[in-house]
Amino acid sequence: MPERPILIATRGSALALAQAHAVLDQCRAAFPALRFEIKILKTTGDKLQTASLAKSESLPKGLFTKELEVALLERRADLAVHSLKDLPTDLPAGLRLGAVGNRADVREVLVYRDAEFLERRTPHPRADEGSPGHAARRGWKPGLTLEDFPAGATVATSSTRRRAQLLAVRPDLRTVEIRGNVATRLRKLADQPELDATMLAAAGLQRLRFAITPEGRLRGDAVPEGLLAQVLEPETMLPCVGQAAVGIEVREADERIAALCQRLNHYDTLQCVTAERAFLHAMGGGCQSPVAAYAQVMGDQIRIRGVSFRDGPVRRAELKGPLRDPAGLGERLAAALQG
Repeated sequence: MPERPILIATRGSALALAQAHAVLDQCRAAFPALRFEIKILKTTGDKLQTASLAKSESLPKGLFTKELEVALLERRADLAVHSLKDLPTDLPAGLRLGAVGNRADVREVLVYRDAEFLERRTPHPRADEGSPGHAARRGWKPGLTLEDFPAGATVATSSTRRRAQLLAVRPDLRTVEIRGNVATRLRKLADQPELDATMLAAAGLQRLRFAITPEGRLRGDAVPEGLLAQVLEPETMLPCVGQAAVGIEVREADERIAALCQRLNHYDTLQCVTAERAFLHAMGGGCQSPVAAYAQVMGDQIRIRGVSFRDGPVRRAELKGPLRDPAGLGERLAAALQG
């Protein structure tokens, strides 16, 4: 019997599959003599599309990772590919973070409707648009920043971190929940007049092969017409821990897969996300905690910035430390924000 292929476990969403296939391509390029296959699994998070992720106390830990981890432990898979932001800082016994890919764009993107597009569509509006009890969709010009939005505008997000930072900049804005994958959220924004904008991760848009044109328009196969996008810098909104990084989870004692992971790992990214994850662990939070941290390599040091909206007024801090001790740096940042 031929040796079975090395199985790469992933969720079945479009974004998860894009990440898994990128890892698959890396594996095949680095190890052309080995066979690799994708194994798609449905997670608890995929089954709870109507639940509010913001109500994290009512939802299980490892919402998008548990079933993949079980497959690893039961040897039904050899690697599990995750958006690192979804991977809890406490992993099940017998599993570890084996590698982290080169980090993509960590920034957030503000998406909203295009006023010019809506004006062009005025001769053929939707049947209910603007009628009694039905609001008309609003749009704005390209290049709009958070500071430019009118008072009372509604931004849809299910992230407590995004909501807290948004309201810190613009406390006069409204926020509402939104669920679904990226394409679903874009469709809701395009169609529902009660929503004025939403926020998405730049890395996710890029991995789905969506693009922001020089004119500020959002383009892609699954992007509805008439949407604009504006990138928000980390100075405005810090990303969540691990954002834009892909993590590869493996069994602790699997030496064969450990050797493979050495070829897949991006050292600087691993050091940065190790600092961020140590910070999150020390803060006692998960991916839905109202905290954020972003680490960057600067020569032989790491600079890490953090913000916390837990337990009272907002607290911010920035530290630098040696590249060789990322976990210690993350823990010190947490202490600075808790002190």
